[in-house]
This record gives sequence, structure tokens and C-alpha cells, in this order.
Amino acid sequence: MKIHATTILCLRYKGAVAIGGDGQVTFGDTVMKAKANKIRKLYDDRILSGFAGSAADALALFERFEAKIEEFSGNLPRAAVELAKDWRTDKYLQKLEALLAVADTKHSLLIAGSGEVVEPDDGILAIGSGGPYALAAARALLSAKPKINAEEMVRQAMAIAAEICIYTNDNIIVDSIK
Repeated sequence: MKIHATTILCLRYKGAVAIGGDGQVTFGDTVMKAKANKIRKLYDDRILSGFAGSAADALALFERFEAKIEEFSGNLPRAAVELAKDWRTDKYLQKLEALLAVADTKHSLLIAGSGEVVEPDDGILAIGSGGPYALAAARALLSAKPKINAEEMVRQAMAIAAEICIYTNDNIIVDSIK
């Protein structure tokens, strides 16, 4: 059975960056958990992160990523590249099935096991089963130039994704940094 676990949306808007994740974890066609927390703050609350994929794999990657962040004194791009290198070359890490979305006040990055570190052009990053829906909703909301902050924009986009994606629920957790 394939585990589907999540929608994560990261957005930069009006000098802030916010990241949100839904709470649903499914196993096959069964909802196993409705209130999972898939986002966290790192490095003295200066870095936001979220994961999609296998929870155990993502937690192993969080540990490695936290070590890289410490090793490179909070330099997010450098830590992301070093994690991606390790992930691609280490036989143990190569088997991990997860994606990480990480952000600080200057960068939003997707880190993948195949060695990719991608920074979106528009400051919006979405991963997981409902990622494309959340990404489209965030872009539509952003184009309307709303008078809401980054956190509220993430909440609204995630709510739209939850209405469309069967692997995304409306137990949404959002956090931000400025």
C-alpha cells in the first residue's frame, strides 16, 4: 500500500514567509490520522520547514537537515545543497521517500532525494499530494493582490486544496517568520 501524506504550501508575501500543512495521513484508502503536524521551525525559529511523503523518512531527513543547518551556521542554501548531496550519494538516505520544503527570510527551497534543490521564481512552493492545487490557489490569490498577510493567504490556499484533493484535509497548521 502507498502512503499518501500531505500538502505543504510555502509562500513569501509582504516581507513575511509562511508555511502550512494539512493534518491528513492516509494508508491506501484509509485515513489513519487527521491531525498530524508536518511543519516545524528550526534554528532558533529562523527557518520554517515542512515535509511530504513517509513520516519516518521525513523525520530522519529533518535530523540530517538540522545538523547541516548547525554545521553551516544557518546558511539555508548551503545546508540544503549539502543535504541533497548526502541524500543522493548515501545508500541509506537514497531509500528515503520524502520531500522537504524549507524557507528563511531570504530563500524558499525544495529539497529532493534525487539531488535537486529548487528555489521557485515567484516565492511560492508546494509539495505533496495536494501541492498542485495549493500552488494554483496561492497563485490565484496572490494575483488578486489581497489585503491579507502571508499566513492568511496560506490558510485560504490550503483550504481550497482541501476541497479538491482527497489526500488533503482542513486541519491546517500555519506558521510564519518575518
